[in-house]
Amino acid sequence: MYPELFRIGDFPVNTYGVLLAVGMMLALFAASRLAARDGLPRERIYDLGLWTLIGALLGSKILMFFTEENVQIFSLDFLRSGGVFYGGLLGGFFTVAFLVRYYKLDFWKVADAFAPAVALGQFFGRQGCFSAGCCWGKPTDSALGVHFTDHAHEYTGVPIYKADGSDLFLHPTQLYESIAMLVVFGILVLIHRKKRFDGQVLIAYGIIYSIVRFSVEFLRDDPRGDLFGLTTLTGLSTSQIISLIVAAGAVIFMIMRLRAAGKKESAA
Repeated sequence: MYPELFRIGDFPVNTYGVLLAVGMMLALFAASRLAARDGLPRERIYDLGLWTLIGALLGSKILMFFTEENVQIFSLDFLRSGGVFYGGLLGGFFTVAFLVRYYKLDFWKVADAFAPAVALGQFFGRQGCFSAGCCWGKPTDSALGVHFTDHAHEYTGVPIYKADGSDLFLHPTQLYESIAMLVVFGILVLIHRKKRFDGQVLIAYGIIYSIVRFSVEFLRDDPRGDLFGLTTLTGLSTSQIISLIVAAGAVIFMIMRLRAAGKKESAA
């Protein structure tokens, strides 16, 4: 785990930031390719993508402010942190919803192009989390356990020693989710090729990612806040609660759209 790749003078070049930038560029490229299949202009997708990234960053920071305690908005740590992903997902979604009307594009086709791209971006983003040492998992004695460095502890506060002073090994939850999202990316690309209706890829992403995130959260052990006291009330994390809501809505919507598509196919 290397939180810093190198320094330019006193300015650190963080591994997380580099991986996030690489993920964003590849995600935009993937979105443009998928959008072209549906007849959307590639150059407009790049414009949408850049604004969506800004909306996602703002959304992630806003949810981070509401879920975590003692957050200092005007601080380097706040700017350097990745924020809360679900906040970024919602922020990006609302940005796309607004801009597709402004650019007069088909919302569902745009969403189908961006959904696999988001999954690809998550693959790189979680690799960055692993490099930085954030979003860590619970202690484990299994062969999968990883021991983070002192440098990572300085950056994120990830625990590295047990109470007796021996090395502490943790579940690499960042890698679990990263690998899972690479698989999800492949699945969504296949769905995009064979989709029966516009919007199917986005809805599939909502279902699959909710399952992945809900499952990984059981092994997470970093402090993630308590939105409106719901974690204390339910025993589930904020992300698990959001996952349940998103999954339920996506399943209902998928059933409705598949039925509608089936009726159109029968009529045809």
